[in-house]
Amino acid sequence: MATICGVLISEMVRALFPHLARVCIDQVSRAGRTVRIRASTGTVEAACPDCGDRSRRRHSHYERRLSDTAAGGQELLIHLRVHRFFCRNTACVRATFAEQIPGLTVRYGRRSIPAGKVLAAIALALGGRAGARLTQRLAASVSRMTLIRLSRGLPEPPLLAGPRVLGVDDFAYRRGHSYGTILIDISTSTVVDVLPDRTADTLAAWLHAHPGVEIVCRDRASAYAEGTARGAPQAIQVADRWHIWRNLGEAVERTLTRHRHHLPSLIPTLVTQPTPSPPPQAPTPPRSPADRDDRIAVRTRERHSVVHALLKQGHGVREIARQLNLGRNTVRRFARADNPEDLLVHTGTGQRPKALDAYDGYLRKRWAEGCTNAEVLCRELRNLGYRGSSTAVRQYVRPWRARLPPTPASPRPPTVRQATGWFLRNPARLEPGEQRQLDTLTALSPQLAALRGHVRQFAEMMMNRRGRDLEAWINAVLRDDLPDLHSFVTGLRRDQDAVTAGLTLPYSSGPVEGHVNRTKMLKRQMYGRANPDLLRKRLLLAD
Repeated sequence: MATICGVLISEMVRALFPHLARVCIDQVSRAGRTVRIRASTGTVEAACPDCGDRSRRRHSHYERRLSDTAAGGQELLIHLRVHRFFCRNTACVRATFAEQIPGLTVRYGRRSIPAGKVLAAIALALGGRAGARLTQRLAASVSRMTLIRLSRGLPEPPLLAGPRVLGVDDFAYRRGHSYGTILIDISTSTVVDVLPDRTADTLAAWLHAHPGVEIVCRDRASAYAEGTARGAPQAIQVADRWHIWRNLGEAVERTLTRHRHHLPSLIPTLVTQPTPSPPPQAPTPPRSPADRDDRIAVRTRERHSVVHALLKQGHGVREIARQLNLGRNTVRRFARADNPEDLLVHTGTGQRPKALDAYDGYLRKRWAEGCTNAEVLCRELRNLGYRGSSTAVRQYVRPWRARLPPTPASPRPPTVRQATGWFLRNPARLEPGEQRQLDTLTALSPQLAALRGHVRQFAEMMMNRRGRDLEAWINAVLRDDLPDLHSFVTGLRRDQDAVTAGLTLPYSSGPVEGHVNRTKMLKRQMYGRANPDLLRKRLLLAD
């Protein structure tokens, strides 16, 4: 019976601790929260790690202490007695060597191989502090710096050739200052490599060193287009459809900004109510951009004239931005505007909507019921989601106390951003009211009607992968008076082959964008320790 129990225990040990199958367990004891296993080896012959000659001549023995993975929620410590052998090869630089147990020990290792793998996986998944907290449960407790050292010491997977379909995109080490490039195998959605910057030279050098890339998925960045053309001229470049659609949306928004004077026509006609006695004081109408003489208006007109004067002299946007100490996007905005009044529409006018306009109906109802205490009304509004102060409520109902009828909140026209959404969204997903407003808007302007048709045609071409129709669509756009859409077409012309491939082939930069988001998560998780070498390890090796 004792023999049977011994065999069962031996089989259980082999099943639960396969890495201990090659040693003889002499004793198992518990000290506090640590389980200690004393074991020894019965090795009679071992191979020299340098020359490979096998030796049976023992030199001595000594005890190694190895941290192992937790067992039953308790830390496991192995006291292993191993032998040292003489090397019989006189030409070998080693006189003696210590034996290593396959699957259990490594040279100079203070942890078992399974424990090292567990800690490496935790370090790659969670990083320093969070990983150190988890090791207290899953393995031997280690510090965050130990986990970081383990991550940095892991070997990178070898890469001799590039993937057939490569995805390229940039990410920020420090936004606005330094950027890197992440390379993705689109077929498997795995990280292939991480480049230290986002220049064309670096990408071209990588493509030269890793041949075999046939298709490159990228955004509309010129640096990646140039680097791909130089490093892999035979590869097909595919512009991402999401970025193309976004560029089209920006052109649509600029076009609607030019025709924003049609938006007030979408306000429904209000029912005229009889004038009460005494007549209420009419609200002050907002000033038009041409009538403004405030500081912002004067500065905007001066900058507009200076920017256009420099443009006529042949200066570029970058040079103008440097001379005037302005951002390049700001200079472009001034350059696109025909007159400064177009810019003043987007600057502050002092006629901002009040937060209480959304609760106007409720306030009127409670006022008619006899509740005239501003503090009580404010408490009731807070239950409805209001986040303002009671002073604002008191000022809002002040005209009502003077027995003047409250001025109803005037309906506001839709914004340019809202109208842009009507043009870009699927017509089947528009609300009936939005569809009516879109029909009214396009009926007021032939240019907007033409814009609506071009956007629909482009959407059908993109959804049905009809990139062969791109040239006909471009020619149709150029025949209409749509300057901002012409600018979009000019950008397509510069990158037409990649855009045509993006509208034809099924590949996109979606997997790359997903890994860029994952990179942002890893940076935040590392609490400022996202150095390029450590971030690279986690991107390349994490599951």
